[in-house]
Amino acid sequence: MTNSIILGYDAASLREKVDLKAVGERLDELGELRSLTALCEKAWLLKVAGQLDEALEIANEAVRLARFTGDRKELIRPRLLRAQVLQFRGAYDDAIHELNACADEAHTHEWTLYEAFSLQHRGKVYFDMRRFEEALEDFRAAAELRRQLGAPDEQIESSLIAIAVTESFLADAS
Repeated sequence: MTNSIILGYDAASLREKVDLKAVGERLDELGELRSLTALCEKAWLLKVAGQLDEALEIANEAVRLARFTGDRKELIRPRLLRAQVLQFRGAYDDAIHELNACADEAHTHEWTLYEAFSLQHRGKVYFDMRRFEEALEDFRAAAELRRQLGAPDEQIESSLIAIAVTESFLADAS
């Protein structure tokens, strides 16, 4: 569903370019659904639409719901989303803290997909903080994990784009 919403990525910020009309239509379709999947999708949609207060509220609701189920693996996705919202709000230290915890837990339990997502998103936070060396390290690690996992091409490509953009920022800084 998100593939028709994402139009590409901004080379200067590494953030998704989205079709705001499609975002609104999808939010309307989700309506009052309260499943964990629906809450996570709503939080993501609100985040990319720039409705960050509401996105944080829904992400927190998703985290609470996932905690209630008691499944630690199910808790990673809403925590990743909450960290992304925190990043977009400029709360970088909070986002890094959450992403460190997600990456560590995913690595410990060998949840490679979630480890790769955690590293990719932590790299984006470092990128926003202009800590390009750390961002590049995370993007490279995410790309490698995604390759090992046999992840979809668009996930690997997003890591490779992030690597190329970060390398260009580092080259410009030298």
